[in-house]
Amino acid sequence: MTRFLTGRLLGLVAVLFVTSLVVFGSVHLAPGDPVSFLLHGRPATPEAVEALRAQYHLDEPLPVQYVQWLGSAVQGEFGRSAQYHQDVSALLGSRMASTLTLIGYAALLVAVIGVLTGIGAALRPGLFDRTVLVGTGVATAMPAFVTAIVLVSLFSVRLGWFPGPGGTPAGFTERLYHLTLPAFALALSFAGLLARVTRSAMLDELGREHVEVARARGVAGAAVVRRHVLRNALGPVVTVGGTMLAGLLISTSIVETAFDVPGLGSLLVQSVTAKDFAVVQAITLLSVAAFAVVNTVVDLLTPILDPRLSLRGEGSS
Repeated sequence: MTRFLTGRLLGLVAVLFVTSLVVFGSVHLAPGDPVSFLLHGRPATPEAVEALRAQYHLDEPLPVQYVQWLGSAVQGEFGRSAQYHQDVSALLGSRMASTLTLIGYAALLVAVIGVLTGIGAALRPGLFDRTVLVGTGVATAMPAFVTAIVLVSLFSVRLGWFPGPGGTPAGFTERLYHLTLPAFALALSFAGLLARVTRSAMLDELGREHVEVARARGVAGAAVVRRHVLRNALGPVVTVGGTMLAGLLISTSIVETAFDVPGLGSLLVQSVTAKDFAVVQAITLLSVAAFAVVNTVVDLLTPILDPRLSLRGEGSS
């Protein structure tokens, strides 16, 4: 276990280190002078340009700039936004709650809809199973922005059940109400994929020899499913579900932009358009870090949920 944990943590550190190099180098790999992006085409005197270079440490050698930026990023300081004229950390903090609430809401929908639908399809072959296969196929293939348009047109414009894009909800309950359509738009394709994975894992376990033996010995069907089928099927479900949880963070940019949600995803799109590299660097680094951390946690949980998998084996990577 110690060797397994050490290997996973070292892998996490290596991923974050390489990511920091790529994210930091993005400013210098982009065509043009970084100062020109900071000025946004505005005229400036040579003295102002030199002062701007000194403010952002652009007059230092590249390795020194990277060490300074990485040291500040580890402490939660990502510089100053050229677009909003405030610290990036404060800017991210003001939008973090909306994104985390949206991701948590969508993750709950993915888990409930995906797992329950997959279990039902595996246990009820025939019309219900075929309906689930068709429905999940459509949901998985439908892009998030198309789902957003359909949901807004039907439930907001035509039926008026939920508010449309925009608005500033006051309390937590009202925020959840405003985030219902964005959460469904974000969760639908992931829920369809998780339902298919759950169905496949359940069918694989239902065909195992020990399940047939338990049924032949007269064990109740619900007990067989709970003890011998569902528990053993949790391995691939948790693995794929963990990857989806990290993927939800990446997909928020589309949904938040479509529904005008003031979160990190919409901020990332606006910052890319405005070439606000400090914000882009911070959000990209945090997104990759969250993705790597979630995958590492899944790697640690998989052998616990399914003891048949060795810690040295081919777990989820």
